[in-house]
Amino acid sequence: MSKNQNKTGSYSFFNCIEKNFDKAARFISIEKGLLEQIKACNSVYRMHFPVKIGKEIKVIEAYRVQHSHHKLPCKGGIRYSMKVNQDEIMTLAALMTYKCAIVDVPFGGAKGGIKIDPQTISSENIEKITRRYTSELIKKNFIGPGIDVPAPDYGTGEREMSWIFDTFLSLRSGDVDALACVTGKPVSQGGVRGRKEATGLGVFYGIRELCHVKEDMYSVGLDVGLVGKKIIIQGLGNVGYHAASFFHESGAVIIALAEREGAIYNEKGLNVSKVFLHLKNNGSILNFPEAKNIENTEKALELECDILIPAALENVIHKNNANRIKAKIIGEAANGPITPEADEILDKKGVIIVPDIYLNAGGVTVSYFEWIKNLSHVRYGRMEKKFRENVNAEFLKVIETVCKKKISIEEKKMILRGPREIDLVRSGLEDTMINGFHKIRDLKKSLKIENMRTAAFVLSINKIIDSYEKLGIFP
Repeated sequence: MSKNQNKTGSYSFFNCIEKNFDKAARFISIEKGLLEQIKACNSVYRMHFPVKIGKEIKVIEAYRVQHSHHKLPCKGGIRYSMKVNQDEIMTLAALMTYKCAIVDVPFGGAKGGIKIDPQTISSENIEKITRRYTSELIKKNFIGPGIDVPAPDYGTGEREMSWIFDTFLSLRSGDVDALACVTGKPVSQGGVRGRKEATGLGVFYGIRELCHVKEDMYSVGLDVGLVGKKIIIQGLGNVGYHAASFFHESGAVIIALAEREGAIYNEKGLNVSKVFLHLKNNGSILNFPEAKNIENTEKALELECDILIPAALENVIHKNNANRIKAKIIGEAANGPITPEADEILDKKGVIIVPDIYLNAGGVTVSYFEWIKNLSHVRYGRMEKKFRENVNAEFLKVIETVCKKKISIEEKKMILRGPREIDLVRSGLEDTMINGFHKIRDLKKSLKIENMRTAAFVLSINKIIDSYEKLGIFP
């Protein structure tokens, strides 16, 4: 057994990324030292700070890791969890570097984490911890619009991002670009419409694009398109919920949803909105009236289906259950849900794995759009919406005159409408995910690479190498 494995065969999260990196390095002809520079985390900031909670002073453990400075600012979320440790945050920062490169977002990867359980701490105390954490980052120059731009992650959301922005602004008074110090903010605080569902929507776009490729679908015995595809989603958090909703709306059949406490199953399909309402009202997806309970959530991953979407934790598919996975396609909405050993088993079975470093890059892509919006100080569509509506109206008049036929009011409404911010954001995300998919697939075919994960790493590493070389850092 490897020193990087535990008794169940799970690898350290960071070691999983290193293994995937090393597989990709076989396809790249460059000096080993340069690859080591790309692989290494550039800056690791581990901190402890006191916060008074109730009558006690608690010492809080927290991190911010900047994996790569080949592009600035660095970019990555902040998670609140008792599982936060240096290995995890370094790994997530590395993943961010590779994700950003694949989808052509000009950031270096970063990640942050605070070791707390937000479920057991009051809102008031979470605010105290968040603001103190932000001030610690400011002290060491680990946050700023051109330095390092955090975002939400597991256990955080718009609320925490607002507190971070407000704390930054209070300590950097007069900074005209202060809004761009953090993304994932509420729209009223400079956030962008479409950010909340961005990761789940990106997952949908990526899988949809794969399902349009006749050659790939036939290789796993499936028809082209998403309609009628049987899908299982593990995790009904922000990413899993929105991915499930978009798949459901597209005509796919969500046959199972899995959470920590168990899973629910209905071969004919689940109504995602109804399940979410049940979860909200009861605190659990179990005992949903239109489904059967599955007590062991891991068993849901092993059900017969076309597409499996792990959207929760890392290492949920490992050497002990990989042979029992029946899905033809696995879309990694979560970070690192498949261990290296499971990867090899699934590859031999012919399963198509759409890797995390591409598939869940929707969040950082739309965070990039928010960052640009904050730096430009103008909402998307504000300058052009009415202009486009006026141009479209003139165009319609010409068509009606030439064709001597009136267009219906409903058709006019559809054609005349100028783009709203959310239309532009979703359009940009869709284009990004489609382009990223085909770049990975084309590279896989041209270099005869065995799977999409390795091809994605090769694509990413090559882009980072090019960036370093153009900077003149590498001879």
